[in-house]
Amino acid sequence: MLAAFKFAATGPFMLSYRHSFHAGNHADVIKHLVQVAILDYLLQKDKPFCYHDSHAGAGLYSLLGEQAQKTSEYQTGIGKLWQYQAQSPVLQHYIELVKQLNPDGELAFYPGSPKIAALMLRATDSIQASELHPSDYPILASQFVRRRHSRIENMDAWAGFKAMLPPLHKRGLVLIDPPYELKTEYQDVVHGLSLAYSRFPQATYAIWYPVIERAAVEAFISALVGTGIKDMLRIEYCPLPDSSGFGMTGSGMLVVNPPYTLADTMRTALTELSPLLSPQGDFSVHQLVAE
Repeated sequence: MLAAFKFAATGPFMLSYRHSFHAGNHADVIKHLVQVAILDYLLQKDKPFCYHDSHAGAGLYSLLGEQAQKTSEYQTGIGKLWQYQAQSPVLQHYIELVKQLNPDGELAFYPGSPKIAALMLRATDSIQASELHPSDYPILASQFVRRRHSRIENMDAWAGFKAMLPPLHKRGLVLIDPPYELKTEYQDVVHGLSLAYSRFPQATYAIWYPVIERAAVEAFISALVGTGIKDMLRIEYCPLPDSSGFGMTGSGMLVVNPPYTLADTMRTALTELSPLLSPQGDFSVHQLVAE
């Protein structure tokens, strides 16, 4: 799930969240681009795999509704890419997935991460998701009623790890994307990653994080490195400089057990994407912890 730009009352590293206001913005683009790249890699093998979404949200969002139109944040992201023909294969695939949900040519709907997984995965692959919000969960669950090999639970993300990991399939992607509304959620992610990894060490883990206060971001990343888990790749895109004073100036993905192709794939994609989203945008892709 994606968070808002404004500061919450709890402090400068907190966010105030309701995804329907912010679906499709620049942070969603980066998160889902990484997700598509990892899933593309996993799909190269015939053997089934599992996709697990820890904070799944509603799964599908209207960009023409009152909430999305109030902020128009999608115009900072997918709105700039909607009619673009990309050279990067993964960027073009991402754009085509969004177009698949908008067959009449009007940008009306944007997929959350579980919907992207549903569009990409084969019938033999499994999808797991947990969502605690009482309004979002029924919407999410309704989209998977007819899909075999899916398990959608109305529960806390960390309880979901205990209940659903390890899955039957011994490879997969676990996407961890909390709203970061509370200070405790940063430490929860550190503990949650350790828990999930201990149960399903073969998986690729993709952790989304907001860039608000640089010192706090680096402390969070250091805490994740401090788990002792090996093979971490850091991918970050910021359309605004750290000193801009606009709340969330960017976001990133920390990927554990990344596909060996992911770093080069994302460097190529972000080289093309960054100037499209912002003339002052900047990105970085680097191995944070060795294998």
